[in-house]
Amino acid sequence: MAPRKDQHVVPHPDGWAVKGAGNSKATKVTSTQKEAITIAEQIARNKGTDTKIHGQDGKIRAGNSYGNDPCPPKDKK
Repeated sequence: MAPRKDQHVVPHPDGWAVKGAGNSKATKVTSTQKEAITIAEQIARNKGTDTKIHGQDGKIRAGNSYGNDPCPPKDKK
């Protein structure tokens, strides 16, 4: 089985990039962060992995899990 590749949304000279963890090349480059987040979420859902959303400073500011979360939320909305 292939290793999990979380999807990162990171700043890019042409806007924002979606990159699989450990990849040197971007999967997709978009002009807006919102567009990149949508793409990253679609990929993460399909692969059962996580998203990591980075700010302009490169630090992770948000994320979501679409796979086997070791600490799932306790509330059942």
